[in-house]
Amino acid sequence: MDVAVNPTTKSEDKHMKMQKYVGLDVHKDTTVIAVAEGGRTGEVRLYGQVSGDLGALEKVLRKLGGEGVTLRVAYEAGPTGFVVQRRLQQLGIECIVVAPSKTPQPKGGRQKNDQRDAVMLARLHRAGELTAIHVPDTVDESIRDLTRARSDAVHDLTRAKQRLKAFLLRQGYRYSGKANWSEAHQRYLRELVLPLPALKAVLEECLMAIDLGVKRVARLEDLISAQVPAWRMYPAVEALMCLRGFQLTAAAVLVAELGDVRRFDHPQHLMAFLGLVPKQNTTGETRRLGAITKAGNAHARWILIEAVQHAFLPPKVSAPLALRQQGQPAAYRELAWKTQIRLHKRGWHLLHRGVMKAKVTVALARELAGFVWDLLRQVPAPKA
Repeated sequence: MDVAVNPTTKSEDKHMKMQKYVGLDVHKDTTVIAVAEGGRTGEVRLYGQVSGDLGALEKVLRKLGGEGVTLRVAYEAGPTGFVVQRRLQQLGIECIVVAPSKTPQPKGGRQKNDQRDAVMLARLHRAGELTAIHVPDTVDESIRDLTRARSDAVHDLTRAKQRLKAFLLRQGYRYSGKANWSEAHQRYLRELVLPLPALKAVLEECLMAIDLGVKRVARLEDLISAQVPAWRMYPAVEALMCLRGFQLTAAAVLVAELGDVRRFDHPQHLMAFLGLVPKQNTTGETRRLGAITKAGNAHARWILIEAVQHAFLPPKVSAPLALRQQGQPAAYRELAWKTQIRLHKRGWHLLHRGVMKAKVTVALARELAGFVWDLLRQVPAPKA
């Protein structure tokens, strides 16, 4: 019996042999390199180790990528950022940055080192088992770093306030006013008289730390106000500001963390990216759902949790919100009002059923992520 032979098989095999899959285990001072030859049965070998300098890595890749050889490089995301990926992209070398949490791990593996990690990356990249993450361009990343710096400043300010309150509580001082850190509370702290000079010095140092923290947050917010309007993603920020609870800073934080939402084909994919979907353990007919995964972007999840607090208030278009919506398309305003109605109705329905407010807040944040996905997809795609 004659067997038909595909005439393109030899050329395809030749093309596969000309590909090399390179796995990099990138650290601050060193980079371990492994190579997998094209084809299912090609050799996978450890190539060696070079310094963390980009020039050393380029030299090795030029040697591996000789005439007619196509290199496909992969390394895991980490503290070194995207410098390697961007440099290889400039050189015309295909490079992906891999999500470590989604990298398949052998269950029986008891040993782990840089060499094994590099070899595993090369093998999995050849098999197509790696999940690449979104790599922002340098401008988008700079805005993201600016918004994260502001978040860090807010966190430091909160910690300074907590230290002062804990110090005063140890000394037996309790503020009996209505609101902490109001003008009355701050006046109380400045006028407080402690019995010993050392205690008074500690109080003054804590107050100075809080004052410096407030000024630091204000400076960063001024920088955000100056930089974001010139950003190519500013139309998405303006669209997001049509929603209740999103002023400039909150909208900039969320857009900087998400990037272009068109990379999410379905709102559930965005919810999973934010870690707002429940854990699941299903076997046969048994289905168990747990707490949310928290496996996604923590900064974006935090800002959604903060913004959705307004859902517990009656729906309303306040004067500041109307000012933010001015000049925006009617479709944005209609979706913003629909969001308010839906989240408020859903939130109070769950509360009246006796669901804990923390769980209700997370459920509303998950729904808000879907509205954000719908809204931002209506914004024209930004120019590259």
